[in-house]
Amino acid sequence: MIGSGPLSESASGNVGTAGVTRLAPSPTGALHLGNARTFLINWLLARRFGWRIVMRIEDLDGPRVKAGAAERALAVLEWLGLGYDEGPHYQSSDLSTYSRAMESLAGAGVAFPSDLSRAEIEEASSAPHEAGGETRFPPELRPEFAPRSFDEPGRSWRFVTPPGPVAFNDRVAGAQAVDPGADVGDFVVWTKRGEPSYQLAVVVDDARQGVNRIVRGDDLVPSTGRQLLLARALGLEFEPEYWHVPLVIGPDGRRLAKRHGDTRVDSYKSLGVAPERVLGLLANWLGVLEDPEPIDLAELTGRFAIDTMSRGRIVFLPEHDAWLRNRGTAR
Repeated sequence: MIGSGPLSESASGNVGTAGVTRLAPSPTGALHLGNARTFLINWLLARRFGWRIVMRIEDLDGPRVKAGAAERALAVLEWLGLGYDEGPHYQSSDLSTYSRAMESLAGAGVAFPSDLSRAEIEEASSAPHEAGGETRFPPELRPEFAPRSFDEPGRSWRFVTPPGPVAFNDRVAGAQAVDPGADVGDFVVWTKRGEPSYQLAVVVDDARQGVNRIVRGDDLVPSTGRQLLLARALGLEFEPEYWHVPLVIGPDGRRLAKRHGDTRVDSYKSLGVAPERVLGLLANWLGVLEDPEPIDLAELTGRFAIDTMSRGRIVFLPEHDAWLRNRGTAR
């Protein structure tokens, strides 16, 4: 997917439209080097094109939200020098806008309550799924179409997903077409916890905060189709410019995580590693430096070029960790 798109300085999008982007950490854990690389790309693009940056804390993931994680994420970004122009806004501080969105979807008949468990959906549909992934909710399990009142916020609600692909252009990956109906079917937009799902919350927040430049990992390309469908169902003028950037992965080809060791930026900071050293490794991963070497944010900003930004996924290796700890070289 990554590697064929129109990645160039001319791809600044929507000429004449004021750009607004967002840094949106989720406080479900500490920021690792992969997160930092994505946030850095977002920040550098914003500074290159003059976009405003909104800081948004996406803290609606219920039991997975960890106490103090939001504050630590903000501290790490400040340590790296990645400032912002507005916020931080916490999603959990006011659910009323999300509730109004649900009232609109339910009243239009495109959302319905469903208490079917994953096992029940699988049994009814015999739908294959990846372990740990979403089980497809097929249209034959949805109730008859009807306008509804959103009067049961303690139940799970799903979106009536129309069939067919959703096309959009990505500034990194080029033309994309995803099919939420075929991939996940009628997906959850409101949870039993009485909160919006990730998919609904980000659509509502991006619209009300004026976000029209979205920079995030390429693992979220499938979510883009769902979010565009929701925006259209809500009647939002929401057609952002998307930049889905390649992830940092481990030697096993899986996205960077605990299984690859302690790659938390906070951990390196606590060991006395300077921010310029972390930025030096990230600059190497962005194609700014041929080999890692300490660099300050001002120099990195001046040398960053979209045309030469690395297009493939980055593999985090033991020598990268050793270099950060000043114990070796990284090539």
